Amino acid sequence: MKNTIIYVLAVIAATGGLLFGFDTGVISGAIPFFQKDFGLDNSMVELVTSAGLVGAILGALFCGKITDILGRKVVILASAVIFTIGALWSGFAPSIEQLIIARLFLGIAIGVSSFAVPLYIAEISPANKRGSLVSMFQLMITIGVLASYLSDLMFADEGDMSCWRPMFYIGVVPALILLIGMAFMPESPRWLISRGRDEEGKSVLARIEGNEAMEDSYKTIKNELIKSEKDKSGIKELMKPWLRNAVIIGVGIMFFQQFVGINTVIYYSPKIFLMAGFDGAVSAIWAAVGVGVVNLLFTIVSVYFVDRLGRRKLYFTGLTGIFVSLLLLGICFTHFSYLGEMGKWLSIILVFVYVAFYAISIGPLGWLIISEVFPQKVRGLGSSLGSLSVWVFNTVVTFTFFKIVKAFTVEGTEIYLDGENLGNPAGAFWFYAIVALAAIIWGYFYVPETKGVTLEKIEEYWRKGGKPRHLR
Repeated sequence: MKNTIIYVLAVIAATGGLLFGFDTGVISGAIPFFQKDFGLDNSMVELVTSAGLVGAILGALFCGKITDILGRKVVILASAVIFTIGALWSGFAPSIEQLIIARLFLGIAIGVSSFAVPLYIAEISPANKRGSLVSMFQLMITIGVLASYLSDLMFADEGDMSCWRPMFYIGVVPALILLIGMAFMPESPRWLISRGRDEEGKSVLARIEGNEAMEDSYKTIKNELIKSEKDKSGIKELMKPWLRNAVIIGVGIMFFQQFVGINTVIYYSPKIFLMAGFDGAVSAIWAAVGVGVVNLLFTIVSVYFVDRLGRRKLYFTGLTGIFVSLLLLGICFTHFSYLGEMGKWLSIILVFVYVAFYAISIGPLGWLIISEVFPQKVRGLGSSLGSLSVWVFNTVVTFTFFKIVKAFTVEGTEIYLDGENLGNPAGAFWFYAIVALAAIIWGYFYVPETKGVTLEKIEEYWRKGGKPRHLR
């Protein structure tokens, strides 16, 4: 019975990940249509796309402390309300300025949910199931991305340039599911106990772990809170020497998660496939649906193996595959003119391989690890820092993709579409491959093996000055 409750709690909370994925992925299919509807160039498209990311930065920046004060549940509920309003506003937007503001507003919810949801799931999960349960957040992100691609495909109509509006409206449905579902969920037991509401916390622990295990968990949580009574919960606490490794891990893993270039594929996949030779926006969206399917299937693989093989094995397997596939993708686009029709299909296969290796490794592991490495007193703030980092890096990668493509295009390899010089993405893919190689080296020293280790033991390990790669 308690296992059922844990999974129900995790799945409902993880609906925040579905919204995160839907609202970041839906833009990719909408771009070709609102670009023509409003008559925008690629720079303005980057601005519309980046507006949501700037909103996510604001959400992650200002809500970390609030999550520690008001609780995880209240903040997730607030994000559901913002998701609902933002989806309606985006679809209604009568001008490009309104669309930018609407995406900025909606981005706040994306930023909030990106740290509050994994944090909530981590705090309600037993240590032996925490990896797979928190990874449900990434699984829901991939479901959301795939749902957004299918939604885009359903409404895409090359005879109606305003068809992008219902693509945004449909996001109201999962937002209401999250809002209604979370209203009936309990608060995090660790947060309740940290706020002196011990009986409420013990009641929730009993529901999810059973009465016998509840007493042990309660004592462990209380002991760690007693140890940290003198610790403050502000940003200065995160700067203390004993938490330096946790901060480096939280920021570092999110840097590499973004700078291997994944969101250039999520946001701009139809554009990339048009560059590869696919004919028309609808056929390019079909190829993007394939990206969503691969992303979903291999995230399921990661969810299954993360508590069996562990974090480090998945990390190094995935990053190695990312490095190789990006190198080959760059070679494919470099010889694009010689490969002809074969190059089109080879490029899509390599994109699928790249997404598959990302989905089993650093995609879900980033969100999982930032929810594990920070101590109770600053866990909301620490997770917020990791989330803030991902959105800053995401914004930089997204806003610079077309610029990097143009800057790194080798003369004579340019790709033209409807008379427009799009450059060649080969150099950009090689740039991201170099980052993937750096991620492998960094990961050897800083990716901890947290499989089966309780959150309280991880905190105790940092207090003793332990090195990340030796954590077991």
